Amino acid sequence: MNKKQRPSQKKKGAAVAAVVCFVAAIALVGTYTFNDYKRTQEKEQLALAEEEDDTKDKKEPAEEANNLVINNKEKTEPEEKPEEPAEEEPAEQTQNSTDVQQTEGNSRAITFNESSRLLWPVNGTIIMSYSMDKTVYFQTLDQYKYNPAVVISGAEGDQVLCGTTGVVKSIDVTAETGTTVNVDIGNGYELFYGQLKEVPVKVGDLVEAKSVLGYVSQPTKYYSVEGSNVYFEMRKDGQPINPVEYLEE
Repeated sequence: MNKKQRPSQKKKGAAVAAVVCFVAAIALVGTYTFNDYKRTQEKEQLALAEEEDDTKDKKEPAEEANNLVINNKEKTEPEEKPEEPAEEEPAEQTQNSTDVQQTEGNSRAITFNESSRLLWPVNGTIIMSYSMDKTVYFQTLDQYKYNPAVVISGAEGDQVLCGTTGVVKSIDVTAETGTTVNVDIGNGYELFYGQLKEVPVKVGDLVEAKSVLGYVSQPTKYYSVEGSNVYFEMRKDGQPINPVEYLEE
């Protein structure tokens, strides 16, 4: 009876040993599999982390570039400025416009006709008479020629007065008559005062009778023999007429 039991115990021991070995093998395999799985997970996590870092590194420069572009765009875009009021015309231009309007108004206001009379421009005597129908002798030039004006003697520095109300139309300087003031007295009548200096008026000024237009200057080379004088010419519609016919006696 005991002999029969011994082999059975040996078998049992072998079975137990086999089971233990099997369990140990399973445990070993499980441990290896778990460790392998764990390493795989760690690699995947590491790879994922590296990929996120790369993405972040690439994204940051891109964002910086975008921000730089936006900032540059904001800087380059001009700021909206409020509408500025229209610039006023320069004072000089406005003054000129006013002078023109004033001149036009004065031209309409002033009148002169055949019955009107003129003041003498200077206290002197006529040294050369008006002559457009025959020639007269010019001493300085030593020749005969027509004379569209009267030449009145005067001392250098004497005042030259305007003969009536008018508007200064022009101020010119010529070789023959020197500084010459042209006054429009209305209705096509004009007066010319030559051989002047220190003229205080300007174009567009309204002048009255006895207004000072300037002072007697030294004579030009065309009148050096005649001496200091005032060249006094009168025109009607652009044609010379005899001013003596309108001078007060």
